[in-house]
Amino acid sequence: MKPKRPRSLKWSLVLRIAILEGVMLTLIIVGIIVTILATGIIPSEYEDGTLDVLSEALARDAKGGLVLNETPDLAKLRSTVPDLWFIIRDKEGHRLEEGAVPGKFQPFVGLLDHISDARIDTAMGAASIPEAKIRWTDTPAGNVQIMTDTKGELSIPRLIGQAPQLFLQGILPLAGMMALATLFATPWVVRGALSGLGAAAAEAERIDIDKRGVQLPLKDVPVEVAPLVKAVNAALARLDKGYERHKRFLTDAAHELRTPVAILNTRLASQPATPERARLLQDAARLATLTNQLLDLQRLDHKGNSFATVDLVAIARGVIVDLAPMAFSAGYEMAFEPERETLAAAGDRTAIERAVTNLVQNAIEHGGRAGKITVRVVAPAVIEVEDEGGGVPQGERERIFEPFYRVRPKDHGAGLGLNLVQEIMQLHGGHIEVADGHSGGACFRLIFPSSDGAARA
Repeated sequence: MKPKRPRSLKWSLVLRIAILEGVMLTLIIVGIIVTILATGIIPSEYEDGTLDVLSEALARDAKGGLVLNETPDLAKLRSTVPDLWFIIRDKEGHRLEEGAVPGKFQPFVGLLDHISDARIDTAMGAASIPEAKIRWTDTPAGNVQIMTDTKGELSIPRLIGQAPQLFLQGILPLAGMMALATLFATPWVVRGALSGLGAAAAEAERIDIDKRGVQLPLKDVPVEVAPLVKAVNAALARLDKGYERHKRFLTDAAHELRTPVAILNTRLASQPATPERARLLQDAARLATLTNQLLDLQRLDHKGNSFATVDLVAIARGVIVDLAPMAFSAGYEMAFEPERETLAAAGDRTAIERAVTNLVQNAIEHGGRAGKITVRVVAPAVIEVEDEGGGVPQGERERIFEPFYRVRPKDHGAGLGLNLVQEIMQLHGGHIEVADGHSGGACFRLIFPSSDGAARA
């Protein structure tokens, strides 16, 4: 089953904030409507009730004159305002009147041509609701001027009916602006708030087996995430302690093994020469090699990068001189093919000698006890060890460098030689690779970083 893709914290926050804003906006609208219905505050302060009813009821007859349709709101208005009066007129001279204009408002009737909008009140000072109003307004019959009283009330059904228009003209644009602000502002805010977490993640990517003691930074990490970072740091500290105990145990065990192995070799050497003694000496030698390899691993683990310039040709030649008798007695020929007289590289001479020695011993062990073992040194900084044995199966070429792994479980080796070579090459910033040899065997290459010295050689 395909693993689920991790959710984006940034877009989760954006979505939740947008939903929250939508809910809050809806609650505000509902709250306003509930307030209107429950308290009646707005209807008691509303001054355009009569104007609204007349505007919605206004229409034209067949000749273009102004008429009023008997709408339910108009009927209700007539019943609640028995002395209803109004004057409705348009710019073409059509006029519609009903009721008697109170005498106090009569002077304004003759001035309608000169009045656009007016709030009329006979009391001195500003009243919350005037006694009459004059206003030009748009109606189903067109733009007309209406003069009437202000005794009509706000119609709640009419208010609710205007809600869609209010939503489209007011709330929707506001909601759109809020959504855009959320879409663009929230990712920026979240990115800034999580910048410390990004730094901690970048530091975590640099953690490796050879970089112990690293702790993730807590600077600028959000308080909500800080416990996770602290828990990771505590886990890293426990792993470091466990790794150090493991390394210390291997070192102590290797040191403790050296003495009994040396005593065993001495006692075996004093025994009469028999085939059984020869096999025991061979096993004791392998045990000594394993002990030395464990000590080499610990020495490499504490080795710094203070390398000197070494000659790869001289190192390879020295290893061949030391191991040639062993190879000859095992039935091999030895060949040394340096491309140049000298090839320089930066490194630790003892560690490189150990790496080449392990490869040659590996060739002696697995080369089939026949053919030729060839050591080459080629530019820019490569040492090759090739045998004419059965080679390394393609599926095993990655695993042979794992510690204690053996292609053939019954082999005498401990499976640490190639792992030690890989550790040495990683220490030098290079790598080891295995390929098919020219005669079908295995060809191991130690590839070092090129240096100025190698280029000049």
